[in-house]
Amino acid sequence: MYSANARSTTVLGLIHKDRVVIASDGQVTFGDTVLKTKANKIRKLHNDTVLAGFAGSAADAFSLFERFEEKLEKFNGNLSRAAVDMAKDWRMDRYLRRLEAHLAVLNKQHIYLISGTGDLIEPDDQIIAIGSGGPYALAAARALKKHSKLDAVQIVKEAMSIASSLCIYTNSYFSIETLN
Repeated sequence: MYSANARSTTVLGLIHKDRVVIASDGQVTFGDTVLKTKANKIRKLHNDTVLAGFAGSAADAFSLFERFEEKLEKFNGNLSRAAVDMAKDWRMDRYLRRLEAHLAVLNKQHIYLISGTGDLIEPDDQIIAIGSGGPYALAAARALKKHSKLDAVQIVKEAMSIASSLCIYTNSYFSIETLN
């Protein structure tokens, strides 16, 4: 699952063979200018039990990660309940509705896309990709997961590399996080 309207990054998460991995590129753009090449757009949350990635305005990322962490605390780390509550707040909160952003969140059991329009989607294939390079990363990850013997980290690295070769808003510096 992806959303192509965030023109700023690529975030890819997947659950594969009991491994949970998320990656993002490091490019930050302002209009058509690259301002930063090694930004970190992913986080481990709730005592390193949840991975989260962000596509959208960098300024909005911090407040969204913070709000989502509060939801995880409120629901004792229950990712599903936190994601539902976050989507509900995002849809109803006047400030949050104006954010053009998406969150990809995952743990060992679930993987979700949360958007500012109140979308909460759990993809069937346990792969999530957001941002402008999301469609490329998603297609590559699906093919690699289905037709290779690569492990989860290798799939993410290869899929992100493919996305970075196609999307001008995605560079080849990757941050990668895993859950043990």
